[in-house]
Amino acid sequence: MRYGPGHKQATHERILAAAESLFRREGFAGASVERVMKAAGLTVGGFYVHFASKDTLLAESVRAFMRKTGPRWLGGLEDLRGREWLGHFVRRYLSRQNRDNLESGCLMPSVLSDLTRASPEAQAALAEELEVLVAEAVARVPAEAGVTARQRALSTLALCFGTMTLARATSSHPLSDEFLEAARALLLAEGGTEPQVSAPKKKSR
Repeated sequence: MRYGPGHKQATHERILAAAESLFRREGFAGASVERVMKAAGLTVGGFYVHFASKDTLLAESVRAFMRKTGPRWLGGLEDLRGREWLGHFVRRYLSRQNRDNLESGCLMPSVLSDLTRASPEAQAALAEELEVLVAEAVARVPAEAGVTARQRALSTLALCFGTMTLARATSSHPLSDEFLEAARALLLAEGGTEPQVSAPKKKSR
């Protein structure tokens, strides 16, 4: 049977989608090649037509996820700068919705521990995609006393991903909400306190 020119790419993306879904639920270790291919409705033998190894699959899954999700995290913030940009990004990421929605929320908490033991290829994929987010933040969040814009961007991403991992790991306990609230307060603090929105002044009659 002959397939159209787009068949191989469509199959490739189908495998990536199946892998991402399994990674979310089972982690990297629980998503065997056999299970990924079965979830994609394909035979195991076809896996190596698309990927050199399971580590290659992880690397491509990380790239695909970051490129798909980055616009969702950053969309609509293009004209913002400084604390306004940071506030929108932090609240958007460190939300209960992102914590609770395992099917479409952030993939990182499900695979970060696996990436610490992954191949250089998979780790490089993550580093490359994180650099895109870092560059976006550096362009919009200025340096502060003793902290460069890049350091601010790196620490923001580290705290966001780390907090989301802990919030998911304690999602059945009130501590989970506390992790989200504490990280938001720290990241959005200025001079040690989170900015307060003042009430509008009443007009005099």
